[in-house]
Amino acid sequence: MDMRWIAGFTLASLAMMFAATGVARADLTPGDYTFKLEHGGRERSYIVHVPRDQLTNPWPVVLNFHGGGSSAAGQQAYSRMDATSDREGFVVVYPNGTGVLEGKLLTWNAGSCCGYAMNKKVDDVGFVRAVVDDLETRTTIDRARIYATGLSNGAMMAYRLAAEAPDLLAAIAPVAGAQLPDPFKPKSPVPILHIHSVDDTRALYKGGLGPPYPLTTIRVQHPPVEALLARWAEFDGCPRNPGIGKTLQGSGGHTATRLTYGPCTTGMEVVLWKLTGAGHVWPGGAHEYMSRMLGSQSKILGAATDVIDANNQMWAFFSAYHLTYGPHTAE
Repeated sequence: MDMRWIAGFTLASLAMMFAATGVARADLTPGDYTFKLEHGGRERSYIVHVPRDQLTNPWPVVLNFHGGGSSAAGQQAYSRMDATSDREGFVVVYPNGTGVLEGKLLTWNAGSCCGYAMNKKVDDVGFVRAVVDDLETRTTIDRARIYATGLSNGAMMAYRLAAEAPDLLAAIAPVAGAQLPDPFKPKSPVPILHIHSVDDTRALYKGGLGPPYPLTTIRVQHPPVEALLARWAEFDGCPRNPGIGKTLQGSGGHTATRLTYGPCTTGMEVVLWKLTGAGHVWPGGAHEYMSRMLGSQSKILGAATDVIDANNQMWAFFSAYHLTYGPHTAE
């Protein structure tokens, strides 16, 4: 092949050619990478974890959004999703939000929350689209298998993406954070797996005005979790009342009950893991990490829990869906 002809192509043109001809590009090797890009007049960044075992190509992608006041690195360490990525063969992307202090106290503009990003009307939906586009220039990804999760403010960001950018995502799995668009007018149905504890004292399960964020006077109005999911279930063509599965028992008296809204006319599901005993936490997350950050995790966030592993549950849910094509089984 004439290399002068290759040199005349843009990187995007090469990507299109490789996709059309089946020729593999030089993918990122296993490990962690930090990439920067300009968006909305700001320098933004994200961390990428490429799994240890090259199991699939093109790569499925999970966007994992940190909570308010945290960061991409913080969410990577706390959620421990890299281990699931290595085992199951998907890329994890940990984007950074924005804040007054560079790299610290970062938030997402989820619409009605939170902090700097909301107050400055940061275009985080556009930023996430730019992240996916940028990643695609660096490695081969499956645009039909992009999923979103996040904790707290990051969970709210996942909901905003589901409402405003359903063409980007095949499914979402928010943890300990609920967001109700006002008005509620999602563009198209999206499968949802929601994980939340009734004993979460920060993102209130039954809804209402939450307590101030640590060291601030900022408070957030939270929608009732089950009412929110009933709205999404109806929009997704599912029954408003869920079927109730078996309750799992964990250490410390913690429980987890799976509620499933289905069957749905769209072929999708809306699922709720309803926990008791746990606090405002990522089930199966690194207990000691949040303690180092906050001094006392249990005092601020409530009890950690291993009654379920959030990463395992959400990947089992995600892997059932392709964008556009709906539920699928492995070939």
